[in-house]
Amino acid sequence: MIFAAGLGTRLYPLTADKPKALVEFQGKPLLDHVLRKIIKAGIWHIVVNVHHFPDLIINYLKEHPYEAEIEISDERDYLRDTGGGLKFAAPLLADSENILLHNVDILSDLDLKQLIAYHEKNESLATLVVRQRKTSRYFLFDEEMRLCGWRNDKTGEEIISQAAANYQELAFSGIHIIHKELLDLIPSAEKQSITPIYVDLARNHNLKGYLHNEGYWKDMGKIEDFR
Repeated sequence: MIFAAGLGTRLYPLTADKPKALVEFQGKPLLDHVLRKIIKAGIWHIVVNVHHFPDLIINYLKEHPYEAEIEISDERDYLRDTGGGLKFAAPLLADSENILLHNVDILSDLDLKQLIAYHEKNESLATLVVRQRKTSRYFLFDEEMRLCGWRNDKTGEEIISQAAANYQELAFSGIHIIHKELLDLIPSAEKQSITPIYVDLARNHNLKGYLHNEGYWKDMGKIEDFR
């Protein structure tokens, strides 16, 4: 599933007449970059959620066929964020054992096949791609890369799900995999982030981090990132 429903407010005025997913980088829309990466990894069934200028994305996908079955999760009535958006799209994902989730504004050289193999080997409820980089909000992991909590360095807020001798502060990379069982554990399709859901589920389930420190990763969320 590609999360492409965001308003793209940090990219204004580039998003004044188009969704963030269709803002171009190196001559191609962000959506095209992510779709090609996912398809190259062998994934053939893809859900794209839409909200901001939804018809532009729908028409783009009609006019630019890909070697995949692409379905639309239409949130034009109500923007649900990652947690609510995932729950809302659950009927379209019901036939999948494991589900890759990818933000449309993330570009990287991450090997998705290796990520999938890691997720399946650990039999995790969710696997979060993380990186050692400076940010204000961190997921906390123990030495075995099990998710233990979350911390906001700016506000001082901290949530601990599992006690550990030492916590690794790692920044989320906007790419994750879930087992389909997690869909039933999201309480509703109301607007909610996936972050507190993950932290809460980590109390009783195995959620792992996948460290991607080497190579290229970029959040294309601001105009400066394109420059």
